[in-house]
Amino acid sequence: MLPSFLTDLFNKQQYNSNSFFLIAGPCVVESEEIVMEIADTVYAICKNLGIPYVFKASYRKANRTSANSFTGIGDDNGLSIIKKVGAHYNLPTTSDIHAHEEASMAAPFIDILQIPAFLCRQTDLLLAAANTNKIVNVKKGQFLSGESMQFAVDKIKKAGNDKVLLTERGNTFGYQDLIVDYRNIPTMQKHGVPVIMDCTHSLQQPNQTSGITGGNPQMIGTIAKAAIATGVNGLFIETHPNPSLAKSDGANMLPLNQLEPLLEKLVRLREAVIKNELN
Repeated sequence: MLPSFLTDLFNKQQYNSNSFFLIAGPCVVESEEIVMEIADTVYAICKNLGIPYVFKASYRKANRTSANSFTGIGDDNGLSIIKKVGAHYNLPTTSDIHAHEEASMAAPFIDILQIPAFLCRQTDLLLAAANTNKIVNVKKGQFLSGESMQFAVDKIKKAGNDKVLLTERGNTFGYQDLIVDYRNIPTMQKHGVPVIMDCTHSLQQPNQTSGITGGNPQMIGTIAKAAIATGVNGLFIETHPNPSLAKSDGANMLPLNQLEPLLEKLVRLREAVIKNELN
C-alpha cells in the first residue's frame, strides 16, 4: 500500500494498485528530442502495463569523475525540458540536486527532489530539500547500511516534511565494484517510508582509470527481479535509445528497446509475490 503522498502524486494515471512504481528516464538531459523520445516510449509502456510512472532526468550532473565529462545543457534549459515532459504527459518528475541552494531553484520545476548517494548525510542539503515541501528521495550512500538511513529520514521529518523515499543502490565492494545487500530493502522499509531499488547505478563499476565509470547492464534484469521478490515498492531504471552514445552513464543504462519485455516479466513476478503473500 502506497502512502497518500504517492497516491496523490499518481492520481492522474490509471494504474494497478498492487503494482510497483517506476522512476525512469535518461541519466541527464542531453536534448529535448532525446528526452521526449524516452518519455513518450516509457509513458506508453507503463500506461499499458498499469505501472505508476515518474519521469527522471538530471538537469545537471555534478558528481563526474573527470573534469571533461558532460554535465548538462544548462540548469534553466534542463529544468525547463523536464517540466515540459511533466506537463505534456501529466507525469510527476524528478531530478537530483547537489547543494542546498539548488533545492529552491529546482522545486518549481519537479515533483521529487533526489539526493545523490554521496550526499545523503549532508544535513543542510536534506533540510533545504525538506523545506520545499516536495517529496524527497534520498539515495543510500554506498558506504552506509540500511539501518543508518534512519538518520536521513529523521532529519527530513523533523523539518516538518514526512514525504520521504529511500533508494537502495548497492554498497562499495573493493575499489571498482558494488554489491547489493537485499536485506537493506525490508530494513529501510522499517523506517516507515517506501523503498526503491536503483537497478542501474547499483551495477556501476566506479574508479576506472579511464575517468569514465563502467557498468554491468546485462545484470539489470537480475537486480530488478530480486528487488521485486524482496518486496520493494519502486524501481529506478535509467534508459536510453542508444546507451553507447549517451553523454553520461551509458555503461550502466538499459537500452530503451529492452525496457518493455523486462517490465512485462516484472509485472508477472509482482503478481506472483502478491498472490503468495495472500496465501
